Amino acid sequence: MIPGIINELIAHKQTQVWSISPDATVFEAIQLMAEKNIGALPVLSGQKLIGIVSERDYTRKVAIKGKSSKDTKVSEILAPPVTATPSHSVEECMKLMTVNRVRHIPILDGEALISIVSIGDLVNWIITAQSVTINQLESYITGHYPGSD
Repeated sequence: MIPGIINELIAHKQTQVWSISPDATVFEAIQLMAEKNIGALPVLSGQKLIGIVSERDYTRKVAIKGKSSKDTKVSEILAPPVTATPSHSVEECMKLMTVNRVRHIPILDGEALISIVSIGDLVNWIITAQSVTINQLESYITGHYPGSD
């Protein structure tokens, strides 16, 4: 089992969540993603999450179909959001991503968008947790655990 809940993970991440309006153009969304070096944007109508748009959506729903990103609205290509809460575990979020074939999950507290978690965030969390466990086990095995000196 992978330790940790999403609330712990988002406490260690950048708190700024970039979003876009459904009325914005896909070009504006791609431009914002490039500027902020992110792969997806929550789509908000007012304060309500109505979807998510990713670089993958742009590629599959605009570029490949020969549409113009400057003439296509975000609302035309957004995907319904797969969401989680701060109390979901890291493992549950990985399962949600795998089952739904998504790479980003908005985190909602009630209806309020508080963060977005990427597959990269989850992988980094797991690697860190495994490193800590390995270090603790090595210290225990060698007798260099806290309080042994």
